[in-house]
Amino acid sequence: MDKIKLIEEEYTKREFPAFNVGDTVKVLTRLRESQDKIRLHPFEGVVIARRGSGIRMTFTVRKVSYGEGIERVFLLYAPSIESIEVVRLGKVKRAKLYYLRGKVGKHATKIDAREK
Repeated sequence: MDKIKLIEEEYTKREFPAFNVGDTVKVLTRLRESQDKIRLHPFEGVVIARRGSGIRMTFTVRKVSYGEGIERVFLLYAPSIESIEVVRLGKVKRAKLYYLRGKVGKHATKIDAREK
């Protein structure tokens, strides 16, 4: 087996729920406030893109806050990610939902739900 894959297996042992593009997720990240204080910061939004594979996998989450669109790219196996929770499953026909950037209001967040 390739040496790089052996090293990657060590870091990819963390379990996350299966989510796809169009799903609404809540990502809890660890933020260091002081030397001994860590707080969990939630970021809830729609997954608009997934990219890469293995340890290099990233996903982009978009939310609309006070009328302004905010996107954040997360490394799936980053040590700063505490947990990922799937809030709602979405039904989409695209691999990348970049068209949501041009939408305003409910049109930017309203995605048809799919059954589990």
